[in-house]
Amino acid sequence: MIGVKRFIAAAGVFFTSAMLLMGQDKQEMSVEESYLQESMDFLIIREQSRADNREAKLAALDYIGQAIEGGKTGEDVRSALEYLAMDGILNKTTENGRLINNNPDIRLKAATYLGELGTAEAKDTLIKLLLIDPEPMVLTETVKSLGKIGLNDNNETVNAISWIVTRFDVLNPDNLLALSALDTYEILADKDGGIKDATALRSIIRIADGRYIKPVQERARQLLAKLRKYSVQNQNQQSSR
Repeated sequence: MIGVKRFIAAAGVFFTSAMLLMGQDKQEMSVEESYLQESMDFLIIREQSRADNREAKLAALDYIGQAIEGGKTGEDVRSALEYLAMDGILNKTTENGRLINNNPDIRLKAATYLGELGTAEAKDTLIKLLLIDPEPMVLTETVKSLGKIGLNDNNETVNAISWIVTRFDVLNPDNLLALSALDTYEILADKDGGIKDATALRSIIRIADGRYIKPVQERARQLLAKLRKYSVQNQNQQSSR
């Protein structure tokens, strides 16, 4: 109830400010008016993302999508996405002892927008989500978004992906998750001239030889062959120095 009241209050501030701006006889907003408009937009995003009801969170994600499309990728957007990505996992709302905000679709969409955000901070949030979310569909989208960002400092991205792939491989192999992992491995390999992390290589081998459908197994074998070529190229470059 408190979250709803905060949302309504924020919405009232936003729409009041918007009406004031629209009532001015100017073709274009001044710098101050533009700043106020943007501040109100971020206020609405923040309040909606923290509201107790699912519809408000979906509305916040719609605002965030428009903000990113418009080139607004600042800290306000990132922090709102991080909050939504942890909805029902770290950020829990309970009623009579029952969790009422476990919305995997909210986390999935937040993961998608974090990938579009494309920053190092967004990558950090995605890795955190990858290590704690229990839902395969959210994890699959998270891995895809890590591929979009394409950052793998100190092998932290491939380490996180190999960990989740191995965890599911042991318990319940998931073809879509494995395929998204292979795609992201390849993106990072193409960018960095191969993959040198042993845990990532072992996870690819597990997919190639594991309980997956044949197209996924074949995709893993193709990636292993590509990685071998990168290894040979790297060795030749080192020997020619």
